[in-house]
Amino acid sequence: MRRSQQDRSSSTRSALTTAGRALFAARGYHAVPTDEIVRTAGVTRGALYHHFTDKKDLFRAVVTEVEAEFTAKVSAEADSAPDLASGVFAALKAFLDLCAEPEIRQIALTDAPAVLGWDDWRAIEAEHGLGVLTDTITRAVEEGLLSPQPVDVLARLVLSALNEAALLIAAAEDPAQARADAERALGSWFAGLLA
Repeated sequence: MRRSQQDRSSSTRSALTTAGRALFAARGYHAVPTDEIVRTAGVTRGALYHHFTDKKDLFRAVVTEVEAEFTAKVSAEADSAPDLASGVFAALKAFLDLCAEPEIRQIALTDAPAVLGWDDWRAIEAEHGLGVLTDTITRAVEEGLLSPQPVDVLARLVLSALNEAALLIAAAEDPAQARADAERALGSWFAGLLA
């Protein structure tokens, strides 16, 4: 049975993002030529430019995919906890563990800010993480775990602190130590915020 044009298009786009993701994670954005991406994906150069403006546009799609998966994993850890307070600390641990993974360090924390620029990177981070933080803080206020305050402001401040911890881990000579230090510092801050 013949596949529809939409199926073929979706398959081609997926092949490109899968190939790009593997190559970017292994060697970094700047070390991966476009020709290698299309060869690895098994498609033509024209197919790449049909789906993406350029290599940077493909990279943006990869970063968005990585961030969506990252947020889903952190949210799943929070949701599996017995209560909201435990969920906050489970989510923090999951977040920091993921930041230490080589793929996350290379794509989302090292290359994304440099390649996409600070504003675009922050926008992607906010698109995926800010909503989760806003919902969590709103629930904490409603449950009396957090004093009433400007939720949007606190969510942005927490996101900034988490992003800074992630960047510290990514740039550290000893990522395991940086991760442990970040967990101690953020854990103390979060414990102080929660009643």
